Amino acid sequence: MSGCKTAIITGVNGQDGSYLAELLLSKGYRVIGLKRRTSTINTGRIDHIYISDKVSQAQFKLHYYDLSDGSAVCNLLSKYQPDEFYNLAAQSHVAVSFEIPEYTSDGIAGGTLKILDAIKNISPKTRFYQASSSEMFGDSTDYGSNGYTEESRMLPVSPYAVAKLHAHHMTRVYRQAYGIHASSGILFNHESPRRGETFVTRKITMAAARIKLGLQSKLLLGNLDAKRDWGFAGDYVEAMWMMLQQPIGDDYVVSTGKTYSVREFLEVVFDHAGLGSYEKYVEIDPRLFRPNEVPYLLGDSTKSRKLLGWEPKTSMADLARMMYDGDLQLIGA
Repeated sequence: MSGCKTAIITGVNGQDGSYLAELLLSKGYRVIGLKRRTSTINTGRIDHIYISDKVSQAQFKLHYYDLSDGSAVCNLLSKYQPDEFYNLAAQSHVAVSFEIPEYTSDGIAGGTLKILDAIKNISPKTRFYQASSSEMFGDSTDYGSNGYTEESRMLPVSPYAVAKLHAHHMTRVYRQAYGIHASSGILFNHESPRRGETFVTRKITMAAARIKLGLQSKLLLGNLDAKRDWGFAGDYVEAMWMMLQQPIGDDYVVSTGKTYSVREFLEVVFDHAGLGSYEKYVEIDPRLFRPNEVPYLLGDSTKSRKLLGWEPKTSMADLARMMYDGDLQLIGA
């Protein structure tokens, strides 16, 4: 398609990938989505794009892809010469990364390096976005009253976070050494009705909906005192796009600047569901505690707000209610 930008998105069928695909398509992009091959259908988050009469087959294409396959990246870059490349694919569950650390590290760290090197050699004008993570800060106490910044010390405490930090620094290295327009978005926790069902926020909203409908009586959780800076994924993908529209690549924290405990998230959801106190339903399961816990995450997104003009639009409470309403409709349908 001549006259429009082309973007490649790894992990297009994930939460962030689906929202980003919608955003780019609304801006007239041709989107090449990359998904991992599985034996079950896993395109539920993007199926609505296929049935939309506003999106042609030429505008939105899917290819199979695996983070370990460097030749596939080279072939895709040669074929499409994309204007932008968004690397969102990853084994993204922190707790699971302790059980499969090698797979997690190979995919995130090695996979990102393969993409960066392919861009350098095949399509150096392609602008690259790396999905970095607030988990990279780990248990570092190097934060101010407004939270962690791009310059805060990072002390990751999980295989997932270590792998993300490797990819984060490699993105900086390729930016500085080879002049690639490469940016990292240090995104704090971002949720939505499309969040995976194993993540604590979605686990809570789904359980509350099932309890409301009489399908479940108990909810097992781990650490209720962990604090997170929760935002809406639909807001955060706008920041990703804004980064690649800047004159040069850089690193940006993307966050709401407010932190809440798992307990507070629970309270909002169960109150909105009309179920009363969550304590009637929640049981603490020691098996759900991480080997290393990140106790506190709060992001200072001053740089993103000033340089990108980005602002979060959705509060934690609105997000929690949105997710519960979505699960109530999904389960009750």
